[in-house]
Amino acid sequence: MTIHMQHLLEHYPELICAKDAIGKATDAIVNMHRNGGKLLLCGNGGSCADSDHISGELLKGFLLKRPMPEETRKLFNSDMKVFGRLDAFQEGLCAVPLPALSAALSAYANDCEPDMVYAQLVYAMGRQHDVFLGISTSGNSKNVVYAAETAKALGLVTIGMTGEKESRLSELCDIVIRVPAGETYRIQEYHLPVYHCICAEVESALFSK
Repeated sequence: MTIHMQHLLEHYPELICAKDAIGKATDAIVNMHRNGGKLLLCGNGGSCADSDHISGELLKGFLLKRPMPEETRKLFNSDMKVFGRLDAFQEGLCAVPLPALSAALSAYANDCEPDMVYAQLVYAMGRQHDVFLGISTSGNSKNVVYAAETAKALGLVTIGMTGEKESRLSELCDIVIRVPAGETYRIQEYHLPVYHCICAEVESALFSK
């Protein structure tokens, strides 16, 4: 058991039920990055904020510093190099929180079909080696479910984060992280340490020396 998983289960022993799924989600995101893919995330309300939160942990250093590799530094010949600005760069994973694309979302919702907004963005952006992560406390949010269906049709690895009940996401997704709670706020309280563990595990796998 890795140190981050051990830490998670020490503080939240009830999450042992999600241990295998967390490990599979971590592996999928690590493989995605190694293959040049990106992570597409979505959710509503608190889960929308979680999408942003996850991307923030992946696009820059989380628990590690992740300095720019020397071979990348050699590509720069500018004032940034002269004045040491390259030291500010941190290695990141391409993680796109779909709810943050407000212009595209509002245009599509206004012109086409509100329930399909995330599905449209997955359809437009999804490519081979990408991973889709849909967060829904009920597992039945229509816009998240349609996005998962679209991702699956396009051949993306699909991950769902839900509560304890069976749902459309749990039926659809390749990997389902079901936390042991039924009330929305309790599910969200479990989701945060789960995705922090995933982000830490991914970072350790990719950027530890």
